[in-house]
Amino acid sequence: MESKVVVVTGANKGIGFGIVRGLCKGFKGVVYLTSRNEELGQKAIAELKKEGLNPNYHQLDITAASSIEKFRDYLKEKHGGIDILINNAAIAFKNKAIEPVAIQAEQTLFVNYFSVLSTCNALFPIVKNGGRVVNVSSSAGLLNNIPSLALRKKFSDPKLTIEELSNLMRQYIEAAKHGTHAAEWGNSSYVVSKVGLTALTKIQQRLLESRDIKVNAVHPGWVDTDMSSHKGVLTIDEGAEAPVYLALEAPDSVKGELVWNDKRIVSWTGNETN
Repeated sequence: MESKVVVVTGANKGIGFGIVRGLCKGFKGVVYLTSRNEELGQKAIAELKKEGLNPNYHQLDITAASSIEKFRDYLKEKHGGIDILINNAAIAFKNKAIEPVAIQAEQTLFVNYFSVLSTCNALFPIVKNGGRVVNVSSSAGLLNNIPSLALRKKFSDPKLTIEELSNLMRQYIEAAKHGTHAAEWGNSSYVVSKVGLTALTKIQQRLLESRDIKVNAVHPGWVDTDMSSHKGVLTIDEGAEAPVYLALEAPDSVKGELVWNDKRIVSWTGNETN
């Protein structure tokens, strides 16, 4: 494990910080804590080093193509690629947010779906064969959170392409702009973004099968973070357990799945568990 390289996005606080901590304790490879804000990222690194851990830092703003490309080039030159990518960076508007639904839809999907997709498109070519990708989703990512049966069928189509999925995401944004989204899509842009991310996970697994790369989505649980307004019942270290498990310990047979915070594989339709 000593030569393996792991990248965690959005990791200066919250679950991402917990994931980095868990990874640093779990193996002897190179762990990159990344964040959009370099000052906050360096503070996180300093805190972990006080605990006797030794993560690396690199600035990464997943919403900026230049930042993603710079990081990709650095990783390729420094390490020849990476072994594990954990896509954790995300945003969520509060229930009392005053921004119009159209703005919430556009910004949430831009970060939680389109920017994750851009990051994957840039970094997947340097993920080494046999590597692992963990997309941090949510219980919101269960398909039955989408009211429309017709939409659910589109999302779960085993032949769905990334282009078609991205078009579905754009359709939601347009519906939100016109105020016609609620009946089919529901009232949560965060839900749509995480359903999209879980659907993307399954497509990515199909596309990367020939390279023996395992791609999974994970619900880390209801964690005490800024995003949950500190109402979550789990610590960030507890929220990190399932993502770290998928990164380091899960059997190779676990791929293209949605995994719950207790490490169970669940049906993303929300109707059954394994």
